[in-house]
Amino acid sequence: MPSGLMALLDDVAAIAKLAASSIDDVAGATGKASAKAAGVVIDDAAVTPRYVTGLSPARELPVIAKIARGSLKNKLLFILPGAMALSAFAPWALTPLLMIGGSYLCFEAAEKVAESFLPHHDAGGEAQQFSDPAELEEASVSGAIRTDFILSAEIMAIALGTLSGEPLLDQAIALLAVAVVITAGVYGVVGLIVKMDDIGLKMASGGSGARRALGRGLVHAMPRILAVMGPVGTAAMLWVGGGILVHGMEHFHITALPHAIHAIAESAGRAAPFAQGAVEWIVSAGASAILGLAVGAVIVAAVIGIGRLRGKSAH
Repeated sequence: MPSGLMALLDDVAAIAKLAASSIDDVAGATGKASAKAAGVVIDDAAVTPRYVTGLSPARELPVIAKIARGSLKNKLLFILPGAMALSAFAPWALTPLLMIGGSYLCFEAAEKVAESFLPHHDAGGEAQQFSDPAELEEASVSGAIRTDFILSAEIMAIALGTLSGEPLLDQAIALLAVAVVITAGVYGVVGLIVKMDDIGLKMASGGSGARRALGRGLVHAMPRILAVMGPVGTAAMLWVGGGILVHGMEHFHITALPHAIHAIAESAGRAAPFAQGAVEWIVSAGASAILGLAVGAVIVAAVIGIGRLRGKSAH
């Protein structure tokens, strides 16, 4: 009987170790997948605050909460099942789909670059089209959720691409964790950004001198932070989109450009041995961003050309 009990305890210990190992594997896969999707996450966080422009301050956080719920619904009810079906039945299609998504990222980023030099529609004017605040809020939420669906699909596809060697159940759990963590992180940051000026005003209205100074600093800093977020998000999209295309080329044995990028990055790293890894990453990311901008510019030019041929505005 004692030997039977010891055997049972050994089995329980083995199962516990296996479970712990699986949890570690899933946690590692989740972290890796989230890191790979960082560029799109940054852009998501940069894009969303514009959807609360024109709304009353009291409605900003409730609207962000509505968008976050819609985002989580997009990921869990539509994108996650589609991603798992793709992984189970057509894993060969993942790289081409990732390259299509990467090209779309490059297109979006190149379009934003073009808009900084060309006349374009003023998003703030949209608020003037609605006399009813509830109607404006509903339109803002609907528009944000539609945009989020595209960005969420890109995030989940990139995350799935990093999990291709994992068991199917681990992929599903990791993607579920990515969906929840990224949604909470993005919209938590968005909520903080949107209300930061209000927090600064409250701090500046009373308390110690240091508290008031910090509050005034927040109020003055927020316009600069919001101004920087857009270009940072665009650069991140170019880096991620271009990187996806480079990896896709390697997958299909189109190696001339990827090898050239790796060689340039390694040479730059050897020239700066005190920070070799960081320099190699910066050069590689920069080269990927340049490729992304070039690909995106070609797509933008094609879209504009098609629009003109159809006699429509290219916007």
